This record gives sequence, C-alpha cells and structure tokens, in this order.
Amino acid sequence: MKLFILGATGRVGTRIVADALRGEHEVAALVRQPNKMEVTGRKLTLIQGNATNKDDIRIAMQGADAVFSSLGTDGTTTLSESMHIVIREMKQQGIRRIVSVGTAGILRSRTNPDLYRYQSSESRRRSTFAAEEHRRVYELLLHSDLDWTIVCPTYLPDGDRLGTYRVERDYSPEGGTSISVADTAEFAYRQINSAEYNCSRVGIAY
Repeated sequence: MKLFILGATGRVGTRIVADALRGEHEVAALVRQPNKMEVTGRKLTLIQGNATNKDDIRIAMQGADAVFSSLGTDGTTTLSESMHIVIREMKQQGIRRIVSVGTAGILRSRTNPDLYRYQSSESRRRSTFAAEEHRRVYELLLHSDLDWTIVCPTYLPDGDRLGTYRVERDYSPEGGTSISVADTAEFAYRQINSAEYNCSRVGIAY
C-alpha cells in the first residue's frame, strides 16, 4: 500500500510515518520543511510543498491508496482549507480511504448530545478556534462520500506506547483525561486497514 501523509513532521505524523515504513508501505509525505523530518527510509518520499496548494496536493497524492492527515491548526485555517483540496483530489484520483487526527472537542457531549463537546461544560478550554477548525474538517468529511475515520484524542502528552487504552465511537471514553502521542499514532495507523470505525469519530483515552 502507498500512503499519502500530511502533517508528517508533527508528533503524531512522525510516528505514523515510522509505523508505515516498518509495515513496508510506501510513503509520500508533503512537508514544508523536509529538513525537519526525523524519519528516513528507502520507501519514504518527501515532497516539499504547501498543504493548501492544490497542485502540491495533486502531485504528492498521485498513486496513493489511502490518505492520512495529522495536520495541526497552528492558529490558522490551514487545516480546513487543506481538507477541501484533499477531498476534491481524492475523488478525482479515485482514492476512498482517509484517516485524520482530530480532537476530543468535536465528539458529542455526554451532558448534552446535541452539542459538540467543546461547546459544552465538559470543555475547559477558553479558546475554541482549534476545535472549530477540526469541526469544519469533520463536517467536510461527513458530507463527502469517502471512507473516513477521525481519531479524536484527549490531552496528548509524549510518552511510551502502552498498548492499552479505551476507544468509543462518537464520545470520549468516560473519565479519560489523556492519551499518549505513541498510543494515538498506533491506533490511528491501524485504522488505515480497518473498516471498524468507517465514517465515524472515535474518542481515545486511557
């Protein structure tokens, strides 16, 4: 399988690249600064470009069997702008599977299921900008005809892979407050070849 990866130099993205290379997949990663890529491998191709440039996306995505995105929000609308382009290009190139890393804020609220978690009393964050960007991505994928999964972690500290955690469709696991980058990446990577959470948001936490 050939994977096209956005956000490959980020904390989760770097681990996804490493997992994919260990799995003998080909990886094409679109990155702004190739020198920031900490992982190397004979099956890794780095394409320098911008995630909001449709030509860069089109060229880097060619030949891919699935797409993975762990782009952050970085205080801009890059995340949602990029997803518009990615969805359109996936349809044009006949690619159906995409796995994205979101945030627990876009899961359903347990106290008020009609609200997103970030809109309810469950969220302690004062700024909602990042959650709103991730919500836009969710809604774009929801209204597409792609086979998508959004992995929605809670607080993401660094740490070793434990391999034991809880996941729940549409909700954050009750009482969960954190999940490591390593375990988030491990779960997200496994979704690329799994249809268990197809067309779903998935909360993940210890």
